[in-house]
Amino acid sequence: MRFHTQTGGSTLTAQQPENNIVRTTVQALAAVLGGTQSLHTNSYDEALGLPTEKSAEIALRTQQILAFESGVADTVDPLAGSYYMEYLMEKLEKKVGSIMEEIEKMGGSVNGINSGYFKDEIAHSAYDYQKKIEHKQLTVIGVNRFQSKDDGVPEILKVDRQLETQQVQKLKKLKQNRDNDKVDKYLKALRETARTDTNIVESVLEAVENYATVGEISNVFREVWGEYHESNL
Repeated sequence: MRFHTQTGGSTLTAQQPENNIVRTTVQALAAVLGGTQSLHTNSYDEALGLPTEKSAEIALRTQQILAFESGVADTVDPLAGSYYMEYLMEKLEKKVGSIMEEIEKMGGSVNGINSGYFKDEIAHSAYDYQKKIEHKQLTVIGVNRFQSKDDGVPEILKVDRQLETQQVQKLKKLKQNRDNDKVDKYLKALRETARTDTNIVESVLEAVENYATVGEISNVFREVWGEYHESNL
């Protein structure tokens, strides 16, 4: 099975944000040891705002150090034979199996969404996690232990408003110069495909290749399928 891994954005802290570099490194290492084929490393300042160019570069260098310096990727399965990993895997498998059985009993994932099951499980998990932090059952460095009087705030990304103006101008120019009859043709084809059980990927690619925008394609989906609105269950 091929799988992608992203480090835990929810584990990043606004307090002592440089600690997030270490957190991300440990998480990325765990992903590589687990055999991931694709990896995204979060930037250390994402608890404060969009990543700066510098923080994004550090996130990239984290992957490169693991790939080219650590040697961890030189072995197909570095943790093979570890009794503790086998124990954890078996424990996880049983837990996943019981959850899947519960979802099966309620009639599948769609019923789980409609009933609010997934939403409630995520909310309960987040609540329990936060409660453990507040009661110091779970240590988060810089948050509930080893705090600093002055954490300091690193440079935060400030997006130039002129970039917005430039993007709007580029979009207007694109719509003026493209073949709008073709765009309408392929958006119509996408709309018809979306109303069937046919795979929509080919129709989306045709629309994109003829310069239909993400917004226009999304509007087709909204028209055909509507929008999800969270129910107050």
